[in-house]
Amino acid sequence: MSRKGNCLDNAIIENFFGVLKSELFYLKKYRSILELTKDIIEYIKYYNDKRIRTNLNGMSPVEYRAHHIKNIA
Repeated sequence: MSRKGNCLDNAIIENFFGVLKSELFYLKKYRSILELTKDIIEYIKYYNDKRIRTNLNGMSPVEYRAHHIKNIA
């Protein structure tokens, strides 16, 4: 963690939590913590494996990493 007032270390995860809340949490009323936990786990899999990102050349994060590693080797 960075010192108070320096948010650079937290920017990536804060962005992810914002996206998670807007694309998942605010769209559904949850009846239990277990139901929310299950949906969060499924959403993280979707976010990494299937969600297309324009800033990653139209690939998911997993596809982008595999493409990048293949081009380095």
